[in-house]
Amino acid sequence: MDMPKVIVGLGSPGLRYARTRHNLGFWVLDRLSEKLQIPLTKHKFSATYGEGHVYGQKVMLVKPQTFMNLSGRPVADIVNFYQMDLDDLLVVYDDLDLPPGTLRIKASGSSGGHRGMADIITHLKSDAFPRLRVGIGQPPPFLNAAEYVLQGIDEADTKILEESAMRAAGASSMWLQEDLLQVMNRYNRKQNTARET
Repeated sequence: MDMPKVIVGLGSPGLRYARTRHNLGFWVLDRLSEKLQIPLTKHKFSATYGEGHVYGQKVMLVKPQTFMNLSGRPVADIVNFYQMDLDDLLVVYDDLDLPPGTLRIKASGSSGGHRGMADIITHLKSDAFPRLRVGIGQPPPFLNAAEYVLQGIDEADTKILEESAMRAAGASSMWLQEDLLQVMNRYNRKQNTARET
């Protein structure tokens, strides 16, 4: 079996969630789909996905369709189906603890309170897989976190997050080609200091 490198973007299906901060992982996958010319048109593993050969290897782009907090089963099903090494899995998601426009890529770690990531860690029985966090910033005092991540976004914030999604797609593309440490060195910086690959 041709072992893929798998990039998963976290979000929730449906128009209700499409343009919210919590769907930033889906935004990144859409940009990456365009960048790598891998259409997200297939349906299996309770996910929408696409497959292609890029940079001399099989690549799979995945958007789980089980809603954010239940993201673990589709990811575990793919990992188990391909008997993947977890080093070949990259999960992309929104992060309240990072300022808007900031990216952080790491080799492993806790969920940081992100329920989608927590569910993936539970299903994989491991947190030892790469992840790319895309900052959305903290909610204002009058909103709780759940309201903030699911509310509509104004034009100024949309522009920042669209730029973040493009940069995160660049970082994800670089991860397919380079050592994780090189990607970290390039993208784990302050906002707007890394050119897109």
